[in-house]
Amino acid sequence: MVKKFGIGQPVTRLEDSRLLTGNGLFTDDIRLAGAAVGTMVRSPYAHAEIKRINTDQARAADGVLAVYTAADIAGEVGEIPCVAPLPGRDGSPPKGPNRPVLAASRVRYAGDAVAFVVAETLAQAQDAAELVEVDYEALDVVTGVERALSDGAPQIFDDAPGNLSLDWEVGDEAAVQTAFDAAAHVTALTLVNNRVIPNPIEPRAAIAEYSEDAGYTLYVCSQGVASFHKALAGILNEPGERLRIVTPDVGGGFGMKAFVFDEYPLVMFAARKLGRPVKWTGERTESFVADSHGRDLVSDIKLALDGEGKILGYRVDTRANLGAYLSMFAPYIPTMAAVQVLGGVYKIPAIYVGVKCALTNTPPVDAYRGAGRPEAAYMLERAMNQAAAELGLTQDEIRRRNFITAADIPYTNATGATFDSGDFPANMESGMALADWSGFAARQKESEARGRLRGIGMAYYIECTLGAPHEEVGLTFTDDGRVELVVGTQSNGQGHHTTFAQIIADRLDVPADIIDLIEGDTARKADGGGTGGSRSLQMVGNATAAACDAVVDKGRQLAAIILETGEEDISFADGLFQAKGTNRSIAVLDLAAEAGALDDLPPELAGGLSVAASYKMQASTFPNGCHIAEVEVDPETGVMAVVAYAVSDDFGVVINPDVVAGQVHGGVAQGIGQAVTENCVFEEESGQLLTGSFMDYGMPRADDIPPIAFKLNGVPCQTNPLGIKGCGEAGTIGACPSVMNALVDAL
Repeated sequence: MVKKFGIGQPVTRLEDSRLLTGNGLFTDDIRLAGAAVGTMVRSPYAHAEIKRINTDQARAADGVLAVYTAADIAGEVGEIPCVAPLPGRDGSPPKGPNRPVLAASRVRYAGDAVAFVVAETLAQAQDAAELVEVDYEALDVVTGVERALSDGAPQIFDDAPGNLSLDWEVGDEAAVQTAFDAAAHVTALTLVNNRVIPNPIEPRAAIAEYSEDAGYTLYVCSQGVASFHKALAGILNEPGERLRIVTPDVGGGFGMKAFVFDEYPLVMFAARKLGRPVKWTGERTESFVADSHGRDLVSDIKLALDGEGKILGYRVDTRANLGAYLSMFAPYIPTMAAVQVLGGVYKIPAIYVGVKCALTNTPPVDAYRGAGRPEAAYMLERAMNQAAAELGLTQDEIRRRNFITAADIPYTNATGATFDSGDFPANMESGMALADWSGFAARQKESEARGRLRGIGMAYYIECTLGAPHEEVGLTFTDDGRVELVVGTQSNGQGHHTTFAQIIADRLDVPADIIDLIEGDTARKADGGGTGGSRSLQMVGNATAAACDAVVDKGRQLAAIILETGEEDISFADGLFQAKGTNRSIAVLDLAAEAGALDDLPPELAGGLSVAASYKMQASTFPNGCHIAEVEVDPETGVMAVVAYAVSDDFGVVINPDVVAGQVHGGVAQGIGQAVTENCVFEEESGQLLTGSFMDYGMPRADDIPPIAFKLNGVPCQTNPLGIKGCGEAGTIGACPSVMNALVDAL
């Protein structure tokens, strides 16, 4: 029987009514009695010594409660740590210190924070911030990764000679060289993966309060409170039980909201010092320089092929820009994040990748939607099309000759990842049919008749889901007849409430609209891996399914007591516990209510029907799919438009196809944005951000995104009970290379 709210059904999102009618609660919506307001003083210089900071006039200004500099917080507020200090090829960790909350003696990018002003109102704080006098001595600046690693470049840190933070490698360089020595053809190209700015619809915000008895409470937009809890406890040198982190609704994160920023420990510090709540909300222009950025790589790529167009070896040498400081996960993103899928969906026997990570006078770079996998897919899929053109093969034919086939799976690739499921050739054929690949020539002629150049581009991506490998959930039946699912991840708009509720509704046959998702509060759950790496459904979804199984197991024992029979005689189906051979039964919710009133239960039945359950990841899942874009170019103006787009995806078992489609659409929009309109540009001489507002930074608009034809071709994953594969980042991974391949084809 197909269940209305069960797995696989396109259930309308449960959270939408609340959010669309203005009843959401975002961090900036929180109003605490007596809250003061803070604002940051940021450096106008990208690189300068701080000779002196004079805060006298600012402290004396109307409404000002405090002005804090690095000297004022010294010994009480520590630095923001890099939590992914993976070693380089010589075994040493990345060079460069942790990020200071406020710069003390030197600023290293335009926007680096030097002071925090707190006043009664935002206007008073902003007026006072302009009165903070900072005597800077300007230093030479470097913003581009190539120049930063060149001889004679300005040095960012003394302990990172040549601005080299990390020199990292993976793969078998000797085997790759052997492959190139034997190659009939070598394709080589250099690609730029341009820097982008996340720009979620909700800017970052934080509000803190403090009491001597309870300690700190921080309300903050995040992608998971547990990691913030641990990091901030260390930064403030406070025991964890003295910190409560709360995240309400979140309007987009895209990786950036997974990180602790300067303002969060500052509002907590100020709240303790002032004895009243302190709030900070970022302004949009501030977000351009104060948020972490994404991508920013330059890569030399080489493919070695035999006479039939089959790949023998693959080599990539990348220079990655980390910005001015090591952000929390920065060294991991251009290195380890994509290791499992460096070879894509192809039989590549030898792979070598070397990455040099540089420090520059720009805002720190960290994970942005896809986090390393879009960059890897872009390099490989652009190289595939370049090789096809050089060899006289079509885009589909070169892939067909190199695909890992369904018969090869399970397949262990050159970097050690084992693909457990998938049919890549069939999915490509599905994508080509969806895009009407065979009809392209006619559409190209029609475009030519209008004076336009038309191109078609294909990319086949594969993703590896990442993140903490363990997740626990609590499933609680409340006294008012509702069901609470307590999780350690955090929705940023992905529809978690709906998706997790569908699993419970499917397994327990309870109405989806009585299920509440409890997230984002360390007072309810202080552990969890958060949201990122397309991990939420794989981890929490499977833990939720395990919790439902535990409810059934526990329910059989409780039902046996209530129905006065043996546990072995209790069956469960369609939401009912039934005593075999009788007409006695009890529904899940009724059992939960009655179990709460039972006395003298054994310890294993304490808490009535409520349970906790966990899931440990056995392996990454490998979502994959074929993206096909068509573009038109006006040869007289150079204006380009993406005019058609098709995606055929394998996400394994799908819980809610509409939610999945929404994730793909959003990811494709961001990928098109990076390929066509978005680009973060600095003036090299001064380090000033030239694209610091929506007047200059090309966010994709509705008319930049064509209708997206979308099809699911799921092959169930074999490494988790639900058979699911993550979908949150997939759209972004396939979009950039397909659009750029289409542009190259048009030209």
